[in-house]
Amino acid sequence: MTYFVTGATGFIGRHLVEELLRNREGEVFALVREGSRQRLEALIAQWPEGHRVTPVVGDLAEPDLGVDPGWIDAHKGKVEHLFHLAAIYDLTAGDEVNERMNVTGTKNAVSLANHLDVGHFHHTSSVAVAGHFKGLFREDFFDEGQKLPTPYHRTKFESEKLVRDHARVPWRVFRPAIVVGHSQTGEMDKIDGPYYLFKLIQKLRAMLPEWAPLIGPELGYTNIVPVDFVAKAMDHIAHLPDLDGRAFHLTHPKGQRSGDVLNAFSKAAHAPQLAMRVDKRLIDALPKGTISMLMKLPAAQGVRNSLLADFGIPHQILGEVSFKCQFDTRDTERALEGSGIEVPELDTYAYRLWDFWERELDPDLFKDRSFEGAINGKTVVITGASSGIGQAAAHKIAAAGGIPLLVARSMDKLEETKAEIEARGGTAYCCSADLTDLDSIQDLVDRMLADHPAIDMLVNNAGRSIRRSIVLSLDRFHDFERTMQLNYFGTIKLVMGLLPHMRERGSGHVVNVSSIGVQTSPPRFSAYVASKAALDAWTKVVSSEVVGDGITFTTIHMPLVRTPMIAPTKIYDSFPTITPDEAADLVCEALRAKPKQINTRLGTFGEVAYALAPKAVDQILHMAYKVFPDSAAAKGKKDPSEKASMEQIAMANLMKGVHW
Repeated sequence: MTYFVTGATGFIGRHLVEELLRNREGEVFALVREGSRQRLEALIAQWPEGHRVTPVVGDLAEPDLGVDPGWIDAHKGKVEHLFHLAAIYDLTAGDEVNERMNVTGTKNAVSLANHLDVGHFHHTSSVAVAGHFKGLFREDFFDEGQKLPTPYHRTKFESEKLVRDHARVPWRVFRPAIVVGHSQTGEMDKIDGPYYLFKLIQKLRAMLPEWAPLIGPELGYTNIVPVDFVAKAMDHIAHLPDLDGRAFHLTHPKGQRSGDVLNAFSKAAHAPQLAMRVDKRLIDALPKGTISMLMKLPAAQGVRNSLLADFGIPHQILGEVSFKCQFDTRDTERALEGSGIEVPELDTYAYRLWDFWERELDPDLFKDRSFEGAINGKTVVITGASSGIGQAAAHKIAAAGGIPLLVARSMDKLEETKAEIEARGGTAYCCSADLTDLDSIQDLVDRMLADHPAIDMLVNNAGRSIRRSIVLSLDRFHDFERTMQLNYFGTIKLVMGLLPHMRERGSGHVVNVSSIGVQTSPPRFSAYVASKAALDAWTKVVSSEVVGDGITFTTIHMPLVRTPMIAPTKIYDSFPTITPDEAADLVCEALRAKPKQINTRLGTFGEVAYALAPKAVDQILHMAYKVFPDSAAAKGKKDPSEKASMEQIAMANLMKGVHW
């Protein structure tokens, strides 16, 4: 047999050609633009029996697909099957692109098929022709008065109509559902359909433990099929007798609920899954037009677009997440009976799709993700830079080409850090200041702005922690005053001093080193946690005011770090902690990626658990209050024999990173 295939280098097309080469005899002619010949040649080298594929130069936009008239004359009546797959499959594309690729391309393909007098013309349409039809859309349905909401839906309908009205040769139409990667290899060529949700799943995995239950909307039914099923079904049905003039739904026979699809991919990603789904009909019960009127407000659009941009989801697909109808597949099932070709269930191959996306398609793989690219040449103010986290972060920033401005009280220690940085080829500057003194902070701001042309970033790392129960603090109100003075008032005074400079420049990033304690509320840290919680709340309010000025904030809810600040609490000697170097890596990530927050999974879970069951969390924390008593230092004493018990060590390891 002789075949002619348009779109042979496309995703479905190349899998179809592979099936033809594997299962059929004869020559395959592949339409290709001159500029794409190299791509086709690469595929020919990979295909089994690839030598049977012959390129035919042409163009979708030209009459008869731009194929040479002499070639048409020479092959008239000799092509048994013409498969037309070349089209655009993109809900985000505009009218002009869809019209050119889907309608004009099909018109020219039908013309070529007529002039070649092919045995069968096979048109790859889409279930998009059903538009917003409600009910069961049968395979013999076509023009049922359905609403066609996007250029993609409209042009897929119009292109199929062209085949039905103008093909003078026998034709068959294939309507695939949402086509995803290969069920055996996971291979996919682009982000589309459910792949738009993968970044959301990835971020949820980073935020929460796999076992954390989620609540989300049930958006209705969708329909997903792997590309290998589509290619095999097209090959098989195209060669069966007595099926001309019919359409075939290459879809899952029952469809899939959107919540089940999300959970299948979440399970494959080892991410949290939806344990409870809210029926979309509850939203639909709102007065007609409520949501659409709300989304016309510029502020609401800004919120929506910002959320979607974070997850890489095009706003055009929001209304097309689920189908309004289900698809009848009885004709397709009868045609495939006995062939062994059937749609595999998503949960049997979802892990392959996820794995391929994460290794090959994740947009983050193609960004400049280097710390050096984000920090090189930038001036970064770091408080508490004479030791611990601040010192370690300063070394990493300088090594990446940044210029750290080291801030602390002790000039001697700052000079030592500066000398170490310079010995390694970096650049650093020292700025001594007392961050508990508001006048000293103003003087610091004045000096930095006078000596440096730009302050690009600020890391608020300096802090004070006090571990003491409220019972022992009743006569120590000054504990709360001095903790708040440094952790809150001193920090926001410094930020406020630099804000005018950052606003004038139209950019700036502030990193606040907060604590996991803000999320988990551990006993005995009322002074410390309150000061960090105040900073968190201030940051949330101010960040919404200045984001339009190009100024952004990152809050790091830091787990327990082994620094001099925790040394007085001797039981911490046996507790799992992260090192200052590991903590500095979190600071560097905040400077590189500029996320809103950097959290541990346990911290996020603590926050969610308290929101859902505050009384139960109080009981758990009270148990911890009993297990971890006040230290000798908290009582104003010294006890060289003080150490952690096995019970304390076990609980500390179970909830690694929490300040007990």
